[in-house]
Amino acid sequence: MVLNADLIEHIDQTPDTVITLTTGQKLTVLEEPGEIVGRVVDYRRAIAVSGPVLARRVQEGSLAP
Repeated sequence: MVLNADLIEHIDQTPDTVITLTTGQKLTVLEEPGEIVGRVVDYRRAIAVSGPVLARRVQEGSLAP
């Protein structure tokens, strides 16, 4: 399953890890909260780094918009 990180409202550990989405839906997952947070941070870091690179490639004409 792939979860849109922007939909995560909060994460609880009770003892299961429960992710509550902005839609009110709750998901019980196997991962620890720290692992989930780490994955979200890694994902956002990758976007922040690749965004300017992609924009430059579009400006240079080497990548269609």
